[in-house]
Amino acid sequence: MAKDGRAARGGGRPTLAAVAESAGVSLKTASRVLNNEPSVSEPTRLKVRAAADALGFRRNAVAADLARGGVSRLVGFVTGDIANPFYSDLASGIERELRKHGLQLITASSDEDADRERELIDALIERRVAALFIAPTADDHSYLRSELADGVPIVFLDRPPGGIDADTVVLDNRAGAAAAARHLVDQGHRRIALAGDLPRLWTFRERREGFVNALRDAGIEDPERYVRDGLHDAETARLAVEELLALDEPPTAILTANNKITQGALRALHPAARGARRDVALVGFDDFELADILEVSVVGYEVSAMGQEAARLAVARIESPGEPAHLRVVPTVLIPRGSGEIALATPLEGVPAVG
Repeated sequence: MAKDGRAARGGGRPTLAAVAESAGVSLKTASRVLNNEPSVSEPTRLKVRAAADALGFRRNAVAADLARGGVSRLVGFVTGDIANPFYSDLASGIERELRKHGLQLITASSDEDADRERELIDALIERRVAALFIAPTADDHSYLRSELADGVPIVFLDRPPGGIDADTVVLDNRAGAAAAARHLVDQGHRRIALAGDLPRLWTFRERREGFVNALRDAGIEDPERYVRDGLHDAETARLAVEELLALDEPPTAILTANNKITQGALRALHPAARGARRDVALVGFDDFELADILEVSVVGYEVSAMGQEAARLAVARIESPGEPAHLRVVPTVLIPRGSGEIALATPLEGVPAVG
């Protein structure tokens, strides 16, 4: 061992044995002090802590928990896209609730890649996290059956799992999209576009279904005429909206399926944009920062509350692992701010009015 108490291999971290040697106590006594166990005299406790500080020793809490046959106090969260503020707000809600129970959250992003998601999940389970939150990208999670059977608390967020029953917290996506579509119809619009996310994502499929059904119920023929999907970032959304506005019969209103798509649409609708239409109504699914200042009408919900509910499910699962799986559906609400309330002054020719 190196003279400064660090492991001989390349000057690694100081070891517990080095702390014990420096303090002049046994390895067991040093371990008891650093694990905050009782029955150690105060002078000895102070001596061991002083030696640990002098050497720069840091206790490996995960290893200590596992050595005692337990699980880590860390909780894993595999998100879809860490760059999306939705996931940071979700993580904030989860973390706030977990903190009450002495648990800590670590977050990793799958970048909407199913293989990457599986790798992250496997890595976190191998480290025996206390619980696992997943915003899934993959369609099949049957490989987690054994973990669920062993009592590992796993909660799916925003999208349900595939192939298994597990605790799940989702939004009322269909109702939110339907409310937005009906709102635009009520303003006199009949040519209404949907700028959507990747078609394989459950959330978008639900929002598309709600949108299309609402237009069909309003008597609008070919409700999918202006549906565009595969728009997973602001730039592809901007290009798609510009293409829609360049049609011979462009839409007079647009529902954007998430916050990043809304940002792209706003760029396309800006007065400085070529061919922009200032009279195009816009409702975005997901609230976002400055949406109120920009007067963007949105379908909103409590993201943080969604995370807190997921954390409560995980804690309950830790305490009662045999309970059946629970589904929690978070309600959405239409928040009118101006952009979705641009009414058509004159009904479109050849298109029947509603009502």
